[in-house]
Formats: sequence, C-alpha cells, structure tokens
Amino acid sequence: MTIATHLRYSPNHEWLDTSVPDDFAVGISDHAQETLGDIVFLELPEVGRQVSAGEACAVVESVKAASDIYAPISGEVTAINQEALDSPEKVNQDAYAAWLFKIKPGEKASQELFELFDATAYEQSI
Repeated sequence: MTIATHLRYSPNHEWLDTSVPDDFAVGISDHAQETLGDIVFLELPEVGRQVSAGEACAVVESVKAASDIYAPISGEVTAINQEALDSPEKVNQDAYAAWLFKIKPGEKASQELFELFDATAYEQSI
C-alpha cells in the first residue's frame, strides 16, 4: 500500500489534490482500492453539482461491495474522469493517477481543508 505524501485525506479514504488552485482532484486512496478489490463500476457526480463536505456524491462498485464516495470539501464539481468511468480498473492500477472528479472549492473549503489528514496522520488512522 502506498500513501502519496502531497495529498490530503479524509477519514473515509478519499484523497484531495490541492496542487492546482480552484481545480482540486478527488479520488480514493490506495488503501481503499485494496480493501474494495477489483473495481468494476463507477458512478460519478454530474458536472455543475454543488456538494458539501462529507456528502455522498459518487459510488465505487467492486466485486466485493459498493461504497459511497464522499466529497472531502464543499464546492462545485467541475469535471469527471471519463477515462476512469470507461475503465474503472484504472483505479486499482494506480489509485492516485485515476482521479474521479474535480471540485472548485466553495467558501467553507479553506476551513474544511484543515480537517483533512496529511499523509502521516492518514497512515496512522489506518
């Protein structure tokens, strides 16, 4: 299992890449994809959807189970990863390259970012 050190993590195993301002990528951690097993289907939020931190907004389905994906921060969905949607197994191949959707941070996002784990804290949580 790998943990990317440049990302922020939610307690629900979503990651958030804040390296591009106003266009934060969201995905699931390597730990989450290992736990789920072979991913066979993704349901992603619609572009333009407003989400709140902690809101279930996507679904990852594997051969073992279906699991909700929660927005790590509040904001507007600006893009979905069509490549991951068409080939969900890419999430198993590289959970940190296969982002699921992008979000433009809302007004509360700067405070919500402080509630997310850095890599060290995330590793300790799992």
